[in-house]
Amino acid sequence: MKKIIAVCAGSFDPITKGHLDIIKRASKFSNKLIVGILNNHNKKYWFNLEERKVLVEKCLSEFDNIEVKTFDGLLVNFVLQNKANVVVRGLRAVSDYEYELQLALTNKSLSNNKIETIFLPGSRESLYLSASLVREVAFHGGKIDEFISPEIVENKGL
Repeated sequence: MKKIIAVCAGSFDPITKGHLDIIKRASKFSNKLIVGILNNHNKKYWFNLEERKVLVEKCLSEFDNIEVKTFDGLLVNFVLQNKANVVVRGLRAVSDYEYELQLALTNKSLSNNKIETIFLPGSRESLYLSASLVREVAFHGGKIDEFISPEIVENKGL
């Protein structure tokens, strides 16, 4: 059977319990899972790239088959550079599916059919959760510890 080297990518600003759920589930069927943290120079982040990497590593330190890396540019290039063959994407709602399907088909085409995408539905507990929602709640002084790991709460002093 072919070895599964998967990539789960995102901004992870901050990494939420929903992200962690998808990553942990993906690690169960992957020989190696690379968590790719995207650095988009056109986006203003809550945490800088190094902070996001450190926080993600802390949240996933118990997993031997997970490696955390950062990248710029196209996901397809990152996946191919890391000799991965699967992209794992989480879906919260039907509205995510259309956009994610476009990305999956584009990545497959740009990789000359070397990359497959696996969609994992979000768990019931985190289906509604997004990093932008967490940032919005925090900005307005709301309590966010139920949405994110304690490491992030401690780091931001929330």
